[in-house]
Amino acid sequence: MAFSKRGLIVLAAGLTLAACAKGEAAPKSASAVKAPPPNENPYPSTYKPYPGAPTVIRGATVFDGEGGRIENGVVFFSEGKVTAIGGPETAIPEGATVIDGAGKWVTPGIIDIHSHLGDYASPGVQAHSDGNEATNPITAQVWAEHSVWPQDPGFSRALANGGITTLQILPGSANLFGGRTVTLKNVPARTMQGMKFPGAPYGLKMACGENPKRVYGGRNQQPSTRMGNIAVNRQTWAKATEYKNKRAAGKEQARDIGLDTLADVLEGKINVHNHCYRADEMAIVIDMAKEFGYKVASFQHAVEGYKIADLLKENDICAAMWADWYGFKMESYDAIHENIPLVHNAGACAIVHSDDANGIQRLNQEAAKALADGRRIGINVSDEVAWTWLSYNPAKAMGIADRTGSLKPGKMADVVLWNGNPFSVYTRPEKVWIDGALLYDANDPKRRPVSDFELGQPGEGDPK
Repeated sequence: MAFSKRGLIVLAAGLTLAACAKGEAAPKSASAVKAPPPNENPYPSTYKPYPGAPTVIRGATVFDGEGGRIENGVVFFSEGKVTAIGGPETAIPEGATVIDGAGKWVTPGIIDIHSHLGDYASPGVQAHSDGNEATNPITAQVWAEHSVWPQDPGFSRALANGGITTLQILPGSANLFGGRTVTLKNVPARTMQGMKFPGAPYGLKMACGENPKRVYGGRNQQPSTRMGNIAVNRQTWAKATEYKNKRAAGKEQARDIGLDTLADVLEGKINVHNHCYRADEMAIVIDMAKEFGYKVASFQHAVEGYKIADLLKENDICAAMWADWYGFKMESYDAIHENIPLVHNAGACAIVHSDDANGIQRLNQEAAKALADGRRIGINVSDEVAWTWLSYNPAKAMGIADRTGSLKPGKMADVVLWNGNPFSVYTRPEKVWIDGALLYDANDPKRRPVSDFELGQPGEGDPK
């Protein structure tokens, strides 16, 4: 029996009326049926490590990433994991590829906790400006991963020039609630999900200070002041708390993608990374986090971190900082070159970050500048301890230190062999492994990653 579309509608209406006439309940409409719980991982990682081979680097100076140093050391990795690390007496298995590291250094791969690669891709034109959803001060609903362009040539430059093996991509800082961050393995892939670090927690990018008040004050809307920033923040967290409580109790409410993110923050599932320059504002944010029961994992930029290093330590908050990039706006004015070593010396978690497509290629040199500035005022941090600023500490703040960030047996074999002391301006990565796969070799042009976008373009594969 065939029915027209109109006939089917009439038939359905008749069945409903008949049911009512018999005293039966009418079928529930689709909108009245309780929706299934949201998928917490709708864009799962499809990352698969590239093939590697059992490899031994011997005779090098080794920084283990957690403050340890081994002279004439041995690092062995196989099946994508660090298998052994030790002195010259460390057994070398038969059949492994053995690399002579004499006169060279081995470190964990550098982790940049603050990058916009892929969201502000090269070439830097308006068409590639996808990092700031500057349409509302609250955009917790946006996810940085949905702007990531895997063919950004900046990824391969960061690998070849900077030894970057993992990076966190954040939305920009125009908004108080900028959106979710994503952690990527720095490997060639066709999709963002092919780079996505398996199991890494999401982050929430927040911002305080000049940026939100300038962007929205310039439109004659709230927030236009720092007190407006905090007022909007608090009201949003109050709304998120109510949403979280209803969600936890299974009560009916319209799904809100942004409030899903904020509720996850309140439940401890998502780390907060807060763009903040001034010490007084960081202190206010710390109290606001206590008011609403969430955890700040890191302050990004933290130009005045040295003024509240004790509060950072007390509240177990990392400060991701530049060595000497400041003075470009009022809130970044009161900076000192010794910021990073002073935060470290107070016992707080110090991180060197880039926030820049060029700076990410020289984070080892940024750390070296901070190291030298500290030593000039009597803070004598050793080279091997300073490396924690580049690998273990960012991994800790990003919630992945149990898997990467240091050369410990069982961790991912994210390894860099440097052709000299990595704190020298003359040193470059010689080889870079990610999950035990050799993805860059300075002596093998075939190992220089080139994105499909670059093919046939001037400067194709040029590391500069």
